[in-house]
Amino acid sequence: MSERSTSIPSMDRRRVLGLAGAGAAATLTAPAVVRAQERITWTMPIAWPKNTPGVGVNAQRVADMIGEMSGGRLTVNLFGAGELVPPFEVFDAVSQGTAQIGHGTAYFWQGKNPAFHFFTGVPFGLTAQEHAGWLYFGGAQELWNRAYEPFGVIPFYAGSSGPQAGGWFGKEINSLDDLKGFKMRIAGLGGEVMRRLGVNVVLLPPGEIFAALQGGTIDAAEWIGPWNDLAFGLYKVVKYYYMPAFHETGPALEVIVNKAAYEALPDDLKAIVRRAAMAAADQTFADFTYHNAESFGPILEQAGVQLRTWPDDVVMALAKESEKVLAELGNANALAKEIYDSFVAYRRKAAAYAKASDQRMLEMRSMALGV
Repeated sequence: MSERSTSIPSMDRRRVLGLAGAGAAATLTAPAVVRAQERITWTMPIAWPKNTPGVGVNAQRVADMIGEMSGGRLTVNLFGAGELVPPFEVFDAVSQGTAQIGHGTAYFWQGKNPAFHFFTGVPFGLTAQEHAGWLYFGGAQELWNRAYEPFGVIPFYAGSSGPQAGGWFGKEINSLDDLKGFKMRIAGLGGEVMRRLGVNVVLLPPGEIFAALQGGTIDAAEWIGPWNDLAFGLYKVVKYYYMPAFHETGPALEVIVNKAAYEALPDDLKAIVRRAAMAAADQTFADFTYHNAESFGPILEQAGVQLRTWPDDVVMALAKESEKVLAELGNANALAKEIYDSFVAYRRKAAAYAKASDQRMLEMRSMALGV
């Protein structure tokens, strides 16, 4: 065939090249079109028994919100504690890609990096509102991201219970000596503080607390607060109820996402995951606030239950040991020091404001209305 017969007139050549370019563009954009219509299913193990008040219920809300807001393009299948992995292995499952998303709290995985404690909460720490402020506007979210980055996990704040209860005890605590020798289920840095004061600390998943109390494996336990404690029936075994907690003033829940799975999503689904966590955070705190208030009276009406507060000398001892523990934690590594410094600086400012606002407002309401 001659060269002439194979050549294309200039006008036709431009038309053919134009069509080829359009075809190439269509080829390049096709995956995005397919992706936008693709149906994706994620697996979500959680650290709580399914439908546990507050924690399990709100984990399910996150899953449901993602499905609803995405119009079913991203479906999240939730598995309660132990159904897919043990409760304290949720982080590993998400990190390794066994699951794409999980729900728990940062101090459950503190063996990875002790600085994780700060992102749940620490003894004599931040309230729920203060913690959210620190994360969203105080630079703590960036520190949290860096802490989880080596594990291929992205964290999102998912709400708080508000101030928790100090725990259930088989005998009254009148002094530090009364704490010594107690076998107590207590999580987080509060457990380390109690250990230093002579308590035998036992860390148990939530679903095992009642059986351990009933069987005598432990003789004291903290869980969350009136709503959850009533549901778990802890009052049936031990009767002295201490409030509030010294170690969890506004503990944070989290949604954790496998980084590779998250980055594979189109931008709109990424936004939906982020916004679902934020919406759940607000709803979770409201849920706990309402139901703890509703459950407080009924739990005090249970036979034999006696409400107590920590004696002043116990509070001072707990605070002294807590500050030592936090200072040691802040020296664990370079990132922990950054987090500690950020936390301490913000806590100082937040406390000064709280004294003039929330604290004084509650004092005024109590004085004026007697409630």
